[in-house]
Amino acid sequence: MALVLALACLAALALGDQRLAPGAVARALLAPGEGPAHVEIIVRGLRLPRAVLALLVGAALGVGGAVTQAILRNPLAEPGLLGINAGAALVAVLVIVELTAVPDSALPWLTFAGACAMSAAIWLLAWRGGSAALRVILIGVGLSALAGAAASFVSTFGEVTAVQRAMIWMAGSLQDARWDKVRLLALWLVLPMALAWLAARDLDVIAFGDSVARGLGQRVDRVRLTMILATAALSGAAVAAAGLIAFVGLAAPHIARRIVGHRHAALIPAAALCGAILVVAADVVARRLMPPAQVPVGLMTGFLGAPFFGWLLWKARR
Repeated sequence: MALVLALACLAALALGDQRLAPGAVARALLAPGEGPAHVEIIVRGLRLPRAVLALLVGAALGVGGAVTQAILRNPLAEPGLLGINAGAALVAVLVIVELTAVPDSALPWLTFAGACAMSAAIWLLAWRGGSAALRVILIGVGLSALAGAAASFVSTFGEVTAVQRAMIWMAGSLQDARWDKVRLLALWLVLPMALAWLAARDLDVIAFGDSVARGLGQRVDRVRLTMILATAALSGAAVAAAGLIAFVGLAAPHIARRIVGHRHAALIPAAALCGAILVVAADVVARRLMPPAQVPVGLMTGFLGAPFFGWLLWKARR
């Protein structure tokens, strides 16, 4: 998977409006100043931060999906099922359409705050002396629908240009990839990813069900709350950096599970690699599909993920 990811990143650096030979890409990366200046600008200034941002976003969504499927014991679960993405999207639409005086630099922080606020609301509403997985799912679906309706209401009566900008953000885009955004996202993801990997044995246990986990001495509610917070941090940061990118959190854990099995000590890093591969590859296809126009990567992952979702539903029909 690491080799496939490296090849996908090489394709992301070489393909675009102007094709570059692999040798030119390697020279721009390994020997700056020795090749043409415009090649170095394209590779190091434009395509490399975009590829790294896609890698980080995909890894975050893949790990978030693996954790969500474990704590909810649902093979069709992903971070969006908890309403996290809907909370971030609602805040983004409000800021872009209604609060035009807010600077663009504040948008990622506000969308991340919306994701965390939605996670807190789901947990508080689902708590009934405990945190049953089914209640968390139902509350998440309900609040997600409510947030989606509110975002649509704001968009319906907003100024056309601002609404178009919000729609592009919600479609998922990597066009605003910058090194400062890449560094911030990388630093933010270290703690929740490490927390998810260190909790691998707890995730193995809780996947058997609350009764079995409690019988083995696990504090189920504490583990579920901690993992929901970790998922909110991962998914919220990814959405804040690149907008809504669909189906990666659903598909990446299933692909990784086919390769490494069900133990989360191996599944967590494998899901990160699979998610990174999916987003980087989808971005390459999106950039080459309708040149010079660039299809948002979120639309591309949606086109690729819908058949996968149908296959999962068919597989789980009994």
